[in-house]
Amino acid sequence: MVDEPASRTTCMMAPVEPARPAICREPEENVLASAQLSLSYGQAFVAPDRRRHRSSMSVLTPEVLQLSTKGACALISDSTSRNALAKQAGDISVRGFLADYFSTPDHWDVKTSVNRVLRSLNGWCFGQSRQVSDGSYVSSLSVMIYRGREAHLFHMGDTLVFRLRGAEFEQLSRDHVTDLGGYRYPSRALGMDASIDIDYARLPLKQGDIFLFTTQAVQGTLMPSDYVGLIRQDASDLDAACERLAQTARERAQERGYGGDQFCFQLVRIDELPEEEEDRPGKVYGDLPIPPELSVGERLDGLEVLSVLSRTAQSRVYRVRDVRSGREMVMKAPSPELSTRNAYLEHFLLQQWVVERVHSPFVVKVMEPSRPRRFLYYLMTYVEGETLTAWARRHPQASLAQRLDIAIQMGKALQALHHRDLLHQQVHPDNILIDKHGQVVLADFSACHMRDVDGHRRSRNLVRQVGLTEHSAPEYALDDEVGRRSDQYSLASTVYWLFTGELPYSLPTKDLLRHTDLEQMTYRSARTLNPEVSPALDDTLRRALAPQRALRFRRLSEFLHALRGRAARRGSCRRRSSRPASRLASGRAWRGFCCCCWCCPGCCVRTTLIYCCASSKRDGRGRQSGRESVSGEPRYENLVSWLVARGSWLVARGSQA
Repeated sequence: MVDEPASRTTCMMAPVEPARPAICREPEENVLASAQLSLSYGQAFVAPDRRRHRSSMSVLTPEVLQLSTKGACALISDSTSRNALAKQAGDISVRGFLADYFSTPDHWDVKTSVNRVLRSLNGWCFGQSRQVSDGSYVSSLSVMIYRGREAHLFHMGDTLVFRLRGAEFEQLSRDHVTDLGGYRYPSRALGMDASIDIDYARLPLKQGDIFLFTTQAVQGTLMPSDYVGLIRQDASDLDAACERLAQTARERAQERGYGGDQFCFQLVRIDELPEEEEDRPGKVYGDLPIPPELSVGERLDGLEVLSVLSRTAQSRVYRVRDVRSGREMVMKAPSPELSTRNAYLEHFLLQQWVVERVHSPFVVKVMEPSRPRRFLYYLMTYVEGETLTAWARRHPQASLAQRLDIAIQMGKALQALHHRDLLHQQVHPDNILIDKHGQVVLADFSACHMRDVDGHRRSRNLVRQVGLTEHSAPEYALDDEVGRRSDQYSLASTVYWLFTGELPYSLPTKDLLRHTDLEQMTYRSARTLNPEVSPALDDTLRRALAPQRALRFRRLSEFLHALRGRAARRGSCRRRSSRPASRLASGRAWRGFCCCCWCCPGCCVRTTLIYCCASSKRDGRGRQSGRESVSGEPRYENLVSWLVARGSWLVARGSQA
């Protein structure tokens, strides 16, 4: 991962009902079968009151369609103490994991999905523990995912996982414990620290493998030979085998003089395995064929082609109309020449997922077809507008404020993708649409990629397949790490072009061959091409367009914040410079009156002017005199009041004389 993650998988954070029975069997049958995988399981507890048991365990299998991508799941948790919070922690870890894991995107692999969910769950448990004084949300957890012909084990703490294969009984998990005062406490458990180390193992499966899940309470009670013998006695009934294990463990514990009321056992047996997966798209992505070449007027699944928007080596994009509802949409389908390329079809479905899951007014939205699909494609909203290239050509006199507004909207669209850990990788004027209301919409996800899936090499390869653009970041050409700052560079390059009509560097990205070429990239100040660009705005663009990734803004939000600040300063400067004509005229009249009066004989008039000017200056500033002037105009009533009083005094003096 190149940059810090912006966002994480959501955990089940609602409080659970305390002290509930810890067995979660879904579905009810003890045989979980599908066309791909079949397994059986059994469970047993030894506890006088299951509501007070501190362990939880579960086996869950999804529907057949999700089984191929997510697999079946078996897990066990064990709390570190007997207080109420610890009991809840064990239950939360099981139910929270099951809720979140099967909600992760289908294109994530098992390791990515589980790591995301466990780290998010750990962060929530650790945060909750800091808010309570007695107890903590800490529990050991072991998770095993059965997918295809492999099992994936994820382990934290001191819960126990064994595998029985033939006569071989092997412990798969490691005991992470700490001895304190003669007691053994778990370490590296869920919720114990802000960060967590997760043990991971990838295991090949064989038909007949039996996996045992239990807790540290049974350590020293049963020997490996006991497990093998007791399981073999009831191999056909795993519930009975678990009951026999629990009863034997309890008897052994009582014989040795310590309590045997906290035992739990779970057995999972692999009954059938799927055949070796074929390397063909239909195996994973269904049997939908790629649509043929379509022309204007032809129909497909009740959709009439109105125009052909794009034909590239990777895809076909059509403007279509639903003949039933009459609404217009955009259809995107893979190129017929790529029907046998599994990697491309996988990425095409990622594009569909992006459009479906990223909810933002600045990103195109997916549309559901009114009829079942018979071909591989997806539908998007049709944006009535034009590309940014066409908009700039039609509005050469657009103000800098208008262009700044478009730039900020483009940044919000990218932020929506980054919050989903997605890279767009193809930000340029032809992929940005502006509708008739001035709304910016980001389109074309042909190079979009998940940051945590298959690393940086695949991200670069996708961009190269689609083609490097003049706005691509240098790291794509130099095989460096790519990330969110790469999108930031492309956005800043597009904004620079929007302000100036030129590119920031004379050396194109595609011509970069080695890292020393970066030294030849000399930034051209945007002010030399557009005098309206302020020095501060130019410095903002210069930083976002740094050839070296590390010199750019650390986050896209920092770049957008700087752009907003420049826009706000320009607005305030315009407001300060636009004084009303009435104020200017009244100011000139006031200065003229003062000049005339100053020439008059007599110090009384001059004294009057000095007093009134000082009073007007104070009141004109606002609150300096203790009274706030609403309009900022000079307070002429001071002059009038003083003149009336002075005239009355002169009249009285004359009458006395």
